[in-house]
Amino acid sequence: MSVRSRLRKKETLDKDLDKIVRFEEAAGHVSRGLAGPGLSLLFIAAAALFAAVYVSGEHNSVIIIIAAMLGGYMALNIGANDVANNVGPAVGSRALSMVGALAIAAVFESAGALIAGGDVVGTISKGIVDPATVSDTGTFIWAMMAALISSALWVNLATVLGAPVSTTHSVVGGVMGAGIAAAGFSAVNWPTMGAIAASWVISPVLGGVIGAAFLAFIKIKIIYQDDKIAASRRWVPVLLGVMAAAFSAYLAMKGLKKIIHLDGFVIIAIGVGFGIATYALTKPVIRRQSEGMENRNQSVRHLFSIPLICSAALLSFAHGANDVANAVGPLAAVVHTAEAGEVLAKVSIPWWVMLIGAMGISIGLVLFGPKLIRMVGEQITKLNPMRAYCVALSAAVTVIIASWLGLPVSSTHIAVGAVFGVGFFREWYTSKSKRRRAYMSRKLGNVRPNGEPRPRPTSVSQPEEARRRMLVRRAHFTTIVAAWVITVPAAALLSAVIFLLLDAAF
Repeated sequence: MSVRSRLRKKETLDKDLDKIVRFEEAAGHVSRGLAGPGLSLLFIAAAALFAAVYVSGEHNSVIIIIAAMLGGYMALNIGANDVANNVGPAVGSRALSMVGALAIAAVFESAGALIAGGDVVGTISKGIVDPATVSDTGTFIWAMMAALISSALWVNLATVLGAPVSTTHSVVGGVMGAGIAAAGFSAVNWPTMGAIAASWVISPVLGGVIGAAFLAFIKIKIIYQDDKIAASRRWVPVLLGVMAAAFSAYLAMKGLKKIIHLDGFVIIAIGVGFGIATYALTKPVIRRQSEGMENRNQSVRHLFSIPLICSAALLSFAHGANDVANAVGPLAAVVHTAEAGEVLAKVSIPWWVMLIGAMGISIGLVLFGPKLIRMVGEQITKLNPMRAYCVALSAAVTVIIASWLGLPVSSTHIAVGAVFGVGFFREWYTSKSKRRRAYMSRKLGNVRPNGEPRPRPTSVSQPEEARRRMLVRRAHFTTIVAAWVITVPAAALLSAVIFLLLDAAF
């Protein structure tokens, strides 16, 4: 065989091998893309099988099994979208890896749902629809089915688009739309709907203001001090005490209501007690931890990493205790109505229904959560442990204040609003703060011998510099706000259409 023939044969073999390698890579990519949906279908099938075993031989068992599948689908979507708010800032600040965040959130979400999940849920979504107007059991069951399908589809779409939305608002919209389709506009409690609409503004603004206030405190009292280590030893234990007070009160008020009922003064006493104890315990720890540290911002950030991880775990526990009802509330309503043949405003959640919700949230988080975690933690604005700590602390403090004042709020809107607040505050502080300019002048030596400031370089144009100082990505801001605004009406419209189709078909 000639040299030319051997070379031609080798080229042909290389091309064939290259085609095989590309085919294997394409197949691997497709299989990875199908793994999540495939495992989700397995979980939904398992939920149906679990429900079938529990309700075997009962009246309307087929309806209950179908509802269990829909509740499992909704739980998967809550895990994929809503849980990102709890661990996203910790991941974005590099205090937690993605794997660590998924593990912590999955464990504490499930623990919160199963240990402290509410045993009584307003199945008409906190009084959105009067049960008396939908007293027919068949109509009520289809309305709850439509609410489950529409809210799950909307949250699924929002996750695909990368928009963190309120699953509570999705369920509210679904129930409202089905109620209107079933019994007309008079069936809806419009004052309650008005309060929920107000929460679209109250939640993110309150979260943003409180998050920005904490960041301003850290910048003024620690970051822009000449001796950052001494300032950290003085103020970090105070901030940790505030965190302990906020989270202990938050868990006592919202997360442990199934285990024990506490009045307001006891909750305050618990918060103050944990806050003082945490301050006393962490003060010597922070002093030892800060010994030998350089007088740099990076040293200060290190002091916030472990508290940030703890806050992510606590937020996940409280979220599981409260928001699991979004997945299983309508499911519990269907189960009770199908079994008992009556419509009630509130029903107890069976343990197997709660288990479906808890497991679905954790599985949805692991399979699909990373996309929204990166969005909240990395893509809206740049976070470090101090900024992420402000976001987490704002979430707990805002919920406590809103609950105390009786204001309806969304945990999703609060957390994402706090991220926006931190980012917008940084924009303002970077360009407007005299304290920061004075500190940077001392640090960089941008002053003349006579004390006057040196002229700033003019190599960068003013529009370009202004663009670089926009620390919050405006495209994500407008997309997320738009998704928040249309969540309730979009879920309501979708639910009404689904209800009419179900009612016509059955």
